[in-house]
Amino acid sequence: MSHKLTDGGQVLHVGTLARVEGEGAMHIEIKDGRVDQVQLRIFEPPRFYEAFLRGRAWTEPPDITARICGICPVAYQFSSCLAIEDACGVVVPDTIRAMRRLLYCGEWIESHALHIYLLHAPDFLGYPGAIEMAKDFGPVVERGLRLKKIGNELMTLVGGRSVHPVNVRLGGFYRMPGVAELRGLRPALERGLEDALETVRLVSTFDFPDMEQPWTYLSLRPEHGYPIESGNVVTTDGTAFDVRDFTAHIQEFHVPHSNALHASLDGGGPYVVGPLARYTLNHDRLSPLAKEAAREGGLDVTCRNPFKSIIVRAVELVEVFVEAIRIIDAWQDGVAPSVPVPARAGEGFGATEAPRGVLFHRYRLDADGTILDAQIVPPTSQNQPSIEADLRTLVEQWIELSDHDLSHRCEHAIRNYDPCISCATHFLDLTVERS
Repeated sequence: MSHKLTDGGQVLHVGTLARVEGEGAMHIEIKDGRVDQVQLRIFEPPRFYEAFLRGRAWTEPPDITARICGICPVAYQFSSCLAIEDACGVVVPDTIRAMRRLLYCGEWIESHALHIYLLHAPDFLGYPGAIEMAKDFGPVVERGLRLKKIGNELMTLVGGRSVHPVNVRLGGFYRMPGVAELRGLRPALERGLEDALETVRLVSTFDFPDMEQPWTYLSLRPEHGYPIESGNVVTTDGTAFDVRDFTAHIQEFHVPHSNALHASLDGGGPYVVGPLARYTLNHDRLSPLAKEAAREGGLDVTCRNPFKSIIVRAVELVEVFVEAIRIIDAWQDGVAPSVPVPARAGEGFGATEAPRGVLFHRYRLDADGTILDAQIVPPTSQNQPSIEADLRTLVEQWIELSDHDLSHRCEHAIRNYDPCISCATHFLDLTVERS
């Protein structure tokens, strides 16, 4: 809905945007043909997870924090596990790390497939949503649902269920899946790999706006392989630091227009976490098949166009299918499902790569394992300043567009980040004021 104000300004409201996760609003002020203010307003009430973790036992965060997100619960489970295991001086064996990585592959598959096919592709193909798109692109939507189903099946097999997995515990798992169970899923993963390669071919044909980001990229980088369940922090500015030092480099702060915290890196400007950052900082760690898919999809070894994040996500789909098959083929029965994590006083830090980017956790424990303090820094709060900066750039570039077309471009730009505002309900109000 658009209407003129008595002072000559103009206000545009877009009431329902069903392809972001959570409730928020965007406010744009244009004065004398120039962008005066851009704000991404997150007005959902805070849920106080960090506050009610205090006083809980050290064993509880994997189950509690999983409830923060229905799309990426594994990210919260494993970041919390790593942080508490760090506080307790425990490092799990490689076999448990491998199974964690496999479960995480399932989460990446279902999350990336959901985003690519149901949330983001309609923007490029000119549809208001996946339902409308399915009328003309039925097989495409079916492929996306098929991919998501495979991710859900992998999460159910390893995690006990596809949403808020119940098989994860501090120190590992309650039970390990057997070789026969895992290899029973292999044919579906092979078909999924072919669908992932087709996904790269599809999205590489989309028409992408011309835009290059100058922002610093930040991701994890492990000793081996593509970053998923572990690693140290690296940036495109050449900074590198251990996850234990993230509080010295990443500062959270309040802004008046949002209930979600923003974050800065070493006191600087916006920085980006997520697929573009992972890909640019770890292209050399991709499997040969994923590298070839990226090349055929038109990507260079770096990518700074946020609209092409859909191609990068498709390449990451290929990577996690390759990785899941590799882990299953190497798996043997008889692996202990967990190791003890006895309580002790200390402070621990953990980070993993959620589908949307690095997720940091910090916990401080007393001697009996009671949680004294907790800090959770999710990807979307880190990306909020860069989303606002992107919007400012885009509005300045397309300021002559009608309010309808401008709002569509801005909504598309927000969806580049696949923001998880609350992982709950779905709408974004857009306000544009011109004077």
